[in-house]
Amino acid sequence: MALTAATTLSATAQRVTDVFADEEFVKHVSFTVGGELKSFEINGATTGAFTTKTVRTLPTTRMPEIARKVVGATLTVTQLEEWGAPAADGSRSNNIKLTVAGAPLDVTAVQKLTASGDSTLVELSGEVKSAIPFLGAKIASAAEPVIGKALNLQATLAQEWLTEHP
Repeated sequence: MALTAATTLSATAQRVTDVFADEEFVKHVSFTVGGELKSFEINGATTGAFTTKTVRTLPTTRMPEIARKVVGATLTVTQLEEWGAPAADGSRSNNIKLTVAGAPLDVTAVQKLTASGDSTLVELSGEVKSAIPFLGAKIASAAEPVIGKALNLQATLAQEWLTEHP
């Protein structure tokens, strides 16, 4: 199943990067979706190439019944991000990999931040796969909208965060 999303944020690409890599922001995103941030690690400065690792629990209440039967009431999601160094204009990309403990899902995505003066276009494209025979496609199609909304929500909340935390 394919993931796609795009939004424009009213901040420079570096400021958007700083928000996406801010532990308090990540905690806020987790809380907003009814989850809990378990751990957050960052390696490297956000002005160059860096990585983050986020572990959070998320409720499955918005997932279809078939998926809840397989994964239970909550999911533990590990999100690994590999951020490339910024280009001369500040644009950059971020490779995202999500793993879900106890769930047969593999999520990969690329997030691109395209600088345009004092605003940044954030584009996300990726894929949700499940390797379970027969049910894999159903599980992936059930999970895709939930994962897509969660990744999309991050960009929406980032604009609010940027406004509230100048």
